[in-house]
Amino acid sequence: MSLLKMNHIQKGFDGLDVIKNISLEVREGEILSIIGPSGSGKSTLLRCATLLETIDSGRLEYLGEEAAWTVDGKAVYASKKKIKELQSCFGLVFQNFNLFPHMSVLQNVMDAPVRVKKVDKEMAKKEAYELLKKMGLEDKANAYPCQLSGGQCQRVAIARALALHPQILFFDEPTSALDPELTQEVLKVIKSLSDLHIAMVIVTHEMAFAREISDKVIFMADGVIVEEGTPDEVFASNNERTQSFLGNYRNI
Repeated sequence: MSLLKMNHIQKGFDGLDVIKNISLEVREGEILSIIGPSGSGKSTLLRCATLLETIDSGRLEYLGEEAAWTVDGKAVYASKKKIKELQSCFGLVFQNFNLFPHMSVLQNVMDAPVRVKKVDKEMAKKEAYELLKKMGLEDKANAYPCQLSGGQCQRVAIARALALHPQILFFDEPTSALDPELTQEVLKVIKSLSDLHIAMVIVTHEMAFAREISDKVIFMADGVIVEEGTPDEVFASNNERTQSFLGNYRNI
C-alpha cells in the first residue's frame, strides 16, 4: 500500500529552484534513505513532505488522499481539518531534538498522545514507559532534557514521535548534531525500529547506515533525483555524479 506519493514537486526560494520536478513514493513498511551533498535539497524535500513547507506546484498524497495539488500552475492545499488528519499519520525527528526543556522525559513522550489524541493519561504514561524502555532510557523518565546527552535527547525525540503510532517516521539528519560515539548509539536505535514495520524516510550523511538499513536509496544533487534504487544498485552505480559523491564509500 502506498503511504506517500509526491509527484512533480517544485519548490523555490527567492526565485531560486531548490526542488526541481521530483517524484517519489513510500510504501507500507518501506525504509527510504535520501543521500546527497549539502545544499542538494534533501531537507527541503522532507519539509515539503511533512507539510512544514508549502510546495510551489506538484501533487502530494497521503494514504491515497490529496494534501496538495496544482491549479493553474500553483499549489492548492486541502482544508486545515484534512491537513491535520493527514498529519496524524506521520512523525518527525529533527536534527536538534526539539524537546520541551521544562518537561521531564516522560512528560515529553506523553504530551502529544494526551493533548492531540486525547489518550487517557494513565494509558499514555504506560505506553511512554514502554517506549523509553525500548530506547534504553527507562531510568531517565524523570530527568529533564538538560540532564541528558545529545544521544539520549535524540532517543527521547524518537520515542516521542513513536508515541503517536505513525505509519511513516521521517528523520532529518538525526545524527548531525552528535559526536561519532553518540551517532552510533542513535543509529542502533533506529535500526531496532525496523521490527515495528513502520515506514521510514531518513535524510542522512551516514552512508554505511543507509546502505545497511534501506530498502531504497535516493541520491539527490542540485534539487533533482540523480539516482534511485536498492542500496546495492546506488552504491555500485557507474553514474559519474553518484560516484563523485560516494567516493570513499565505494567499498562499504
